[in-house]
Order: sequence, then C-alpha cells, then structure tokens
Amino acid sequence: KRKKMGLHEYQILGRHVASAENPNPVIYRMTIFAANPVRAKSKFWYFLSQLKRVKKANGEILKVSEKVEKRPEVVKNFGIFLRYTSRTGSINMYKEFRDVTRVGAVEKLYQEMAGSHRARFQTIQIIKVTELKAEDCRR
Repeated sequence: KRKKMGLHEYQILGRHVASAENPNPVIYRMTIFAANPVRAKSKFWYFLSQLKRVKKANGEILKVSEKVEKRPEVVKNFGIFLRYTSRTGSINMYKEFRDVTRVGAVEKLYQEMAGSHRARFQTIQIIKVTELKAEDCRR
C-alpha cells in the first residue's frame, strides 16, 4: 500500500516586528505546501530570510490559514514553476500536472522529481502553482 505524503496548502502572513522607527512594517504573504502548520511556518521564515531582511528573531507571524480547494470534484490542469538543487547546481523548471486539487498536483510533482531527477523534498522550492485551461497546456 502506497503512503500519501499528507501535504496541506497554507497561506501565511508575517512581517517585521513594529518598532519606533518603523511602526507599520510591510506585511508579506506566502503560500506554502507543508505537512503541518509548524513546518509551514518554518518554511515561511526560511524563504522570507532569503528574500528580505527579516528573520524569526525580529519578525512575527500574523496569520496562518489552511487553503481548501473550492471544487475538488472537477479534474483540472496545473502548471507548476519550481527551482531545485541538483548535484551540479540550481535548476529552474516548469511542469504540468492533471489532478483534482492543487495539493494533489504538488504531491505528484514531488513524486516525479524524486523518481526522475533524484531531487529530495528539501531541495525543491515551489515558486508558483497556476490553474490552466485545456488550450493553455504546453505539454
């Protein structure tokens, strides 16, 4: 019996802690695919510290909410932009998957990347997941 990954899609809002010189800091929003909210928050701080000068010690999370699919009974096409670290360096990639949910498409992505590219879960960074119309599919 095949074990499911058990991923969930979380939307996380966070910002730099308010101070006297910056009472209203910029709020950052990210969509993270993770197994639970704790891992989602950890990934949020990892990506935010890479993109902006905010880390967990001087930042705060405002909201963590799980996103659910509006219509999980309809099959849809998804295009996923990702970056992963191979043995030779960092590689950008675009892949398309067909599934009923965004989370299902991302789980298929992780399985395929592990099988055909030997990419581990930690080395894959999902940049964007978009729902495609049938005529917009490239592959």
